[in-house]
Amino acid sequence: MQRKAIVIGATGLVGQHLIKQLSELYETLIVIARRPPRYINASMRFYQTNDFDNLPEIFASVGADRTTDAFSCLGTTKKQAGSDEAFRKVDYGYNVTFAKLCRDKGVENFFLLSSMNAKIDSRFLYNRVKAETEQAIEALNFAQLLVFRPSLLLGKHKGRPLESISQRAFQLISPLVSESLPLHPISAQRVAVAMAMMAQDSYERRKYHTAPVLERLTIIENKQMLAMTRAK
Repeated sequence: MQRKAIVIGATGLVGQHLIKQLSELYETLIVIARRPPRYINASMRFYQTNDFDNLPEIFASVGADRTTDAFSCLGTTKKQAGSDEAFRKVDYGYNVTFAKLCRDKGVENFFLLSSMNAKIDSRFLYNRVKAETEQAIEALNFAQLLVFRPSLLLGKHKGRPLESISQRAFQLISPLVSESLPLHPISAQRVAVAMAMMAQDSYERRKYHTAPVLERLTIIENKQMLAMTRAK
């Protein structure tokens, strides 16, 4: 039985690294995005959309089923979206719609990129919406939901000058900062590697029964991602 993965957010900071990782694990890689990803290989099936409101129509032909693992790296900021409502539509609306469509197709395993500070009672809209998205997808009762909560992501953020400033400041002091600190920034590539590692680990647990299966909800915190992707 061939393994399949379906991904949204594949052209973002983490997503562009993730599809490279997943292409080595899955025989078929389904990508839904507004523009073609920079990385393309023979196993990829790309579905272009100008509007994620069309996700239900796209899902009619993607061929997702119980052999498919779903990954979402989709996200934006209020500044990029233009308003609170537009931001929520992307980070909550599109992610939850994608998850529901996956669940309706029989997908059992969902991998969600979230944020370290996702809290339902946060005074910051970004953090509240991340937490609300986690809760809504958890309520869909996937066999396994893995939520990844990175700290500040290191990489080139188009249109995010404040994060770029933070990254440059961190690079100056990074030799003095231990990765054991919970708020230590992490590169987008390492987050992608961690997501792929957890997908493979989950698969091997289920297939070979060499270890207990993961809990229905598994949260992978920033510190754990740093540890599992640290160069030996």
